[in-house]
Amino acid sequence: MNTEPTGSYDLFVIGGGINGAAVACDAAGRGLSVALAEERDFAEGTSSRSSKLIHGGLRYLETYDFRLVRDALREREILMARTPHLVSPLRLVLPHVPGLRPRWMIRLGLLLYDHLAPRKRLAASAAIDFARHPAGAALKPEFRHGFAYSDCRGDDARLVIANLLGAQQHGALILPRHRFVAARRDGDAWNIELENAISGERFPLRARSLVNAAGPWVIAAGTAIEGVTATRRLRLVKGSHIVVPRQWDGDHGYFLQTRDGRTMEAFPFEEDFTSIGTTDEPWDEAPERVRIADPEIDYMLAEVNRYFRRPVQRADIVWSYAGVRPLFEVGGARDSDLSTLTRDYSFDIDHRDGRTPVLTIFGGKLTTHRRLAEDALAKLAPFLQPPRPGRTARETLPGGELGAGGLGGLAAALKQTFNWLPEGHARRYARLYGTRARALLGTARALTDLGTPFGADLYQREVDFLIETEWARTADDILWRRTKLGLRLDAAAAERLQAYLRAREPATTPV
Repeated sequence: MNTEPTGSYDLFVIGGGINGAAVACDAAGRGLSVALAEERDFAEGTSSRSSKLIHGGLRYLETYDFRLVRDALREREILMARTPHLVSPLRLVLPHVPGLRPRWMIRLGLLLYDHLAPRKRLAASAAIDFARHPAGAALKPEFRHGFAYSDCRGDDARLVIANLLGAQQHGALILPRHRFVAARRDGDAWNIELENAISGERFPLRARSLVNAAGPWVIAAGTAIEGVTATRRLRLVKGSHIVVPRQWDGDHGYFLQTRDGRTMEAFPFEEDFTSIGTTDEPWDEAPERVRIADPEIDYMLAEVNRYFRRPVQRADIVWSYAGVRPLFEVGGARDSDLSTLTRDYSFDIDHRDGRTPVLTIFGGKLTTHRRLAEDALAKLAPFLQPPRPGRTARETLPGGELGAGGLGGLAAALKQTFNWLPEGHARRYARLYGTRARALLGTARALTDLGTPFGADLYQREVDFLIETEWARTADDILWRRTKLGLRLDAAAAERLQAYLRAREPATTPV
């Protein structure tokens, strides 16, 4: 793994969320020397707190944002090929509610959604009768008609890791838990100061260009870049989710219309659970203090219970989380009007005499992270003149080389090679690590070869693999961002894991 930062680079990226990771991956793949620093764990902020969907944004059609939807639908296809272990098809069912959007409007919107961009891997939308369709079994009997359409689910935090692994594969220096302190122009380069967030030690670094991809902290990070002033007004919007035990049979999810005119998704999550969300609430506090509020939980429960035969209770909630979306205004409306905020992205670029550029990223969404990075490098290309063209539209990220058998074929192959491995365990390894699961398992010949068991199907070998190859350090890194096994392990098991991590602390010093 990497050592402390030294030397000079073509590009330095501030922020290890999905946008920063994607920019680093794209730039390194073009032959540029790249360094990236993240103050905390990768994806610890917004990028691990999304809706876990890779989607075109059906609801954005109502605001006539056709370009954003078209671009997102194109990216959906690319990501299914680029990271097939992390992005998989999801069939969503939209019940029709008399008095809300009329059936003709929904059908027209879905036809447009089907055809705005080429669709090679996903089924077209269809009108369905709930008396005959399996999706009707979970719904109250008053819902008689609806529609089914296709999108994808995606593992947000692992998409960040996959992009970082791709960047590292092309030579990038990846630095978790390193705080960006300041940058100032010095001739043809930036002098950058970093601080190891664990040891407090500071390190200098030089780079020809900067990318500020700090997400909700983008304005704060920008104030530490000498001579750069932000030109956008950033607005923070909180989105919250709850997770409950699996609520219906089948792999389909539901796209629900709420009484206040918004929408909400409920879909299978981590095999045995159901994810419900999201909300849209203004957030005026520091992004790191974001938290779900009781009224949001009440709102989500009330809306989903309008639809499902089996009521969801507050006591059913096994996990809840909230994230802050850094959006920016596209119109001059009231501060309380969230409708003026776009889910698209925008850039500011500042440079001196065609040298030492700094590109600041505003906004963006999980689905379009690859396209955002491609556009960012297009802005920087006149300054950096990359030796190779971009390759992210056709390059599979580490672990994604599944072959014709797909994810199911990989899980079956793992089970065949490691016949002592439980079937569910093999499926989870395939889904999280793709073909990298073989490196994780290595020469193991029995379950006992995986080392100390921590609970569920988490063993020492996987923990060590995450520390040694994916920059994990704490129990939260492992249980909530790398694996989501926090849904299955109790507090005592989490403490056993943390004790193990403390015992091998010298080996887990951030790099």
